Amino acid sequence: MSEHHPVGVGFIGAGMISDTYLEHLAQFPDVEVVAIGDIDTVRAKAQAEKHGVPVSGSPDEILAHPDVELVVNLTIPAVHAEVSLAAIDAGKHVWSEKPIAVDFASGQGLVKRAAEKGLRVGIAPDTVLGRGVQSALRAIARGEIGQPIGASTAMMSLGPDKWHPNPDFFFLPGAGPVFDMGPYYLTTLVNVFGSVAKASAFGLTSTPTRTVVAGDRAGAEFPVLVPTHVNANLEFEGGGTSSSIFSWESPLMRMGVVEITGTEGTLSIPDPNMFEGPLRIIRAGGDPREQQWEELESDGVVGGRGLGVIDMVRAIREDRPHRASGEIGLHVLETMIAIERSIETGETVAVESRIERPAPIPADWTPYEL
Repeated sequence: MSEHHPVGVGFIGAGMISDTYLEHLAQFPDVEVVAIGDIDTVRAKAQAEKHGVPVSGSPDEILAHPDVELVVNLTIPAVHAEVSLAAIDAGKHVWSEKPIAVDFASGQGLVKRAAEKGLRVGIAPDTVLGRGVQSALRAIARGEIGQPIGASTAMMSLGPDKWHPNPDFFFLPGAGPVFDMGPYYLTTLVNVFGSVAKASAFGLTSTPTRTVVAGDRAGAEFPVLVPTHVNANLEFEGGGTSSSIFSWESPLMRMGVVEITGTEGTLSIPDPNMFEGPLRIIRAGGDPREQQWEELESDGVVGGRGLGVIDMVRAIREDRPHRASGEIGLHVLETMIAIERSIETGETVAVESRIERPAPIPADWTPYEL
């Protein structure tokens, strides 16, 4: 990987989310998308033509392509680890959509194999690298709320079956509101507090089946095999606790609620599923009956899907850790597994893995210039 030559990127998975990745990566001078692959080669070809990518084909053809140095893995969660491991074995760095895997052993094996081969694994979400969350992390680092001691988060809706034409996979093991949306909130929390030490949770599934609402399959039923309403509590190794709701059962939509309580104030962080948003604070002191949110200035790049790829490419060149790392993805996976295990057993579950909390991105960092 040379210092100035763009890194060749190959996609495996040409579904809905590939559009936004392709649109943003085209704006970054560090990388060049050279190939798109999918088990549906017709879909891969259509995406390649739409975005001006010269090569399309099967996943195996992408892995064998000599100009692909880094694979963007946008497959379904159940095969994330399998596809990422194949890319590592082909000598490619990997950026994968979340989660890193659906079981801890597979994710752990992937991270270990990459380290043995001197390759990098990056894991979504990279929304935490955008202006919204990074401005919040910089505000916390400069002491705006004192010492963070607690957090509350909420993600509540009726679920993706109300809009997605093929929602079945959202309700299979490795998905559900915890595995699908949890990484945005949990990755933000570990960036604030560091490693999770314990998890306890309650959850339920209101109905064993759901019905497709949108698209050609409208009216088709499919099974629900995961909890769809979850209350989760975390205790962090370095101190602090959090309480979260992850629900696809709520007629009241509440998205992107992340509030960090500190010894000197409470910070409302922008939606961690987005790259920007309002950053607000309530400071300690004064009459609590007259409290009003104060807007804090956000700074830094907004960005979009693919920021994690750019940070990883630059980290390789600079010989430093990248921020949306496989280790953080693995820790978040273990935390989600602990949440589901606590639901099953009714017990508090320990989280054994540990991560280094990344430093906030400097406000003057940009992916648009070398």
